[in-house]
Amino acid sequence: MQLIKKLLTLPRIIYFSITIIIISLVFFFSNLASAATIVTGIEFIGQATLPTGLSFQKTQLGGLSGITYDTKKDLYYAVSDDRSEKAPARFYTLKIDLSKGSLKDGDVTPVAVTTLLNDNGEKFLPSTSDTEGIALTSKETVFISSEGDVDKLINPFIKEFSLSSSKVVKTLPIPNKFLPDKNGKQGIRNNLAFESLTITPDEKNLFTASENALIQDGVAAQPKISTPCRILQYSLLTNQPEKEYLYQTEPVTPLLNLTGKFASGLPDLLALDNQGNFLSLERAFTGFGFAISLFEVSLEGADDIQNIDSLLAVDLNKIKPVQKKKLLDLGTLQVSLDNIEGLTIGAKFPDGQSSLLLISDNNFNSLQRTQILAFKLKIESPLIRFFRRLFRIS
Repeated sequence: MQLIKKLLTLPRIIYFSITIIIISLVFFFSNLASAATIVTGIEFIGQATLPTGLSFQKTQLGGLSGITYDTKKDLYYAVSDDRSEKAPARFYTLKIDLSKGSLKDGDVTPVAVTTLLNDNGEKFLPSTSDTEGIALTSKETVFISSEGDVDKLINPFIKEFSLSSSKVVKTLPIPNKFLPDKNGKQGIRNNLAFESLTITPDEKNLFTASENALIQDGVAAQPKISTPCRILQYSLLTNQPEKEYLYQTEPVTPLLNLTGKFASGLPDLLALDNQGNFLSLERAFTGFGFAISLFEVSLEGADDIQNIDSLLAVDLNKIKPVQKKKLLDLGTLQVSLDNIEGLTIGAKFPDGQSSLLLISDNNFNSLQRTQILAFKLKIESPLIRFFRRLFRIS
């Protein structure tokens, strides 16, 4: 109060000058604090593998397609994409030890398996789900996405499950354009649907994406040809879909395709902040191995395409897609890559930097394994970068 009285006694020109400076500083720092975070460094710190055929609590552990981190319990939840054929739909709780600043075999330990229950409170029957993505909330629940089964006209879903009871808490509505029809003229492609799932830190929004183009949007990924995916944004305040964005995958050139098989797409997204900045994972099976890359993604300036039912009916060149920047080509790590499908921010290191964990789906194939890759991720907000530069902190 004394400070205010003294300010009021100053000459008017000085008073207004100080007022303008204070307002400017408040505006500057409030905007700086809420601005986007960026990744300023990524360091590979090791890998661990679990063998295919590993039995845990009377289930075959495998098909791990999505992963999320529970900060309070220091545990990871990894969902299996087994279509309730080897065991009912489920996710595994993993303990991942990064205390030594690295990851190696023996540092990943399964500690629990949770069987999911459908809307009737029963175990999912075979082929009624294809659970791929998982995201934790602060309410002791997880959201899980399922790709469904196009051939059987089983719709995809995004459901929230209780961690304590495994029961469905709520189901988010899927826009009609994503749903398959019996004529095969619209909707998701089989096994190329909602692989990804992420929630913003403030838990106001949930995002998922089609792994490849919807049938009415264009072709699926082919050698040297990319595919237009849709990022779908939900409000968790209204539980309704709010916006959609165009995400164009990178075209992949097979190095040596001995099998003639090819698959490529967008298997996961990870929200870095509340301002529409993500990490994305693009994965391609080239017939001889896997091509996998991490990207930084921003929704800033991207067009909302929610009201466009078919991208084939419009000029894609007139649509502003999300912004992408390649962060890392995993092929440079000099490790044999498996079918990497999921990623999550994990435990923090003593220096305050975050870990990034990637996990592979072994497809229950004896020639593959469950692979976990660990990275040290340097993430900074503009406010932190401002003070680092101000005080010349490296």
